Amino acid sequence: MYLGLGSNLGDREAALADAGEAVEARGVRMVRRSSLYMTEPVGGPPQDWFLNAVVAADTTLSPEALLAVCLEVEASQGRVRGGIKNGPRTLDADILFYGDLHRHDASLEIPHPRLHERRFVLVPLAEIAPALVHPTSGLTVAELLALCPDASAVRLHAPAGAGGR
Repeated sequence: MYLGLGSNLGDREAALADAGEAVEARGVRMVRRSSLYMTEPVGGPPQDWFLNAVVAADTTLSPEALLAVCLEVEASQGRVRGGIKNGPRTLDADILFYGDLHRHDASLEIPHPRLHERRFVLVPLAEIAPALVHPTSGLTVAELLALCPDASAVRLHAPAGAGGR
């Protein structure tokens, strides 16, 4: 299972570190964490750049329970949903993949429906899982990154293990 984490408000490094700790405290074991990347905002109003990372994790939580954990952790860090689409946020925690599950309904889409269009997700994901195969496209993460139409900037901020606390 893979989660994407991002923040562009406040202490971004602390937000990502705190999110990892909060998710682990709720039954999700972090297996591997990507480096931290400074990423140019995609869509939305003018805003500060994001700090993004991807984590590989294990859990016995159902996809619905995992989504509830992500939303709870976002809210605990001051994230208010329903504002400006693609606007600034203290924390964004998204389920990218949940094994090879393919699900598309009103409450949850797995794999994340736009991950193949977003360098801020694909670059850190390719760092830790380049051979991971997307369950519907059949392409690896490395192939998705090579084909990604997004030209936004993604710059290494802190190598894995160096960011956060």
